[in-house]
Amino acid sequence: MSTRPRLIRSIPFWGLVVVSLATAAGGWYITTTKIASMTTTLTDGTATGVDVYVGQSIAQLGGILIGAGVIGILLALAIAALSTLRPQAPVEVVEPIDWSAETETAAAAPEASEPVRADAPVEAEPVVEADAPVASR
Repeated sequence: MSTRPRLIRSIPFWGLVVVSLATAAGGWYITTTKIASMTTTLTDGTATGVDVYVGQSIAQLGGILIGAGVIGILLALAIAALSTLRPQAPVEVVEPIDWSAETETAAAAPEASEPVRADAPVEAEPVVEADAPVASR
């Protein structure tokens, strides 16, 4: 059974959100700067054919980019809403925890030897002299 990642960890979903926001923001920037430029040159009387005719086309391109960004954001919201409708896999409980078994196991465990302390007396081992006769076999 394949498991699908949650929407929060989905890279394509967040890519759609980021690209949609960037597209809408870029379109807004292009539209406002071009319309502001056209407004100042037309009111000053210094507008040329390039400012008027090309400026209108660029402002229209900015409007299209804003629309594409809004559609992308709406699409991301629709995906988020639809992801809540898909069935989630139930959590399987493998085995219930038996707390009494753990205490019995801990009580039956062998005790570890006590650690050696530095202030405890050390038992001396018997000293073997080098001149002592060695027992033969």
